[in-house]
Amino acid sequence: MHYVYLIKSETFLNKIYFGYTTNIDERIQAHNLGESTHTAKYKPWKLHAYLAFDTKKQALEFETYLKSHSGRAFAQKRLWINS
Repeated sequence: MHYVYLIKSETFLNKIYFGYTTNIDERIQAHNLGESTHTAKYKPWKLHAYLAFDTKKQALEFETYLKSHSGRAFAQKRLWINS
């Protein structure tokens, strides 16, 4: 499976991140070890949600959408519920 995941910084509560992976546990661990330049200074991170896709193409297209202006608005309204 291919996953798009949403994580939130536990220290900087306004920091969120969307990403793509095929192994969620390993990817979250990498974020928390500081292995991603985009997220290292805001660790630790907590998994908020993930969506599974059959193909890499579908997952990457959805990740790209979430990182767009309209995708961020969608995520804020529909995916960050109770956060």
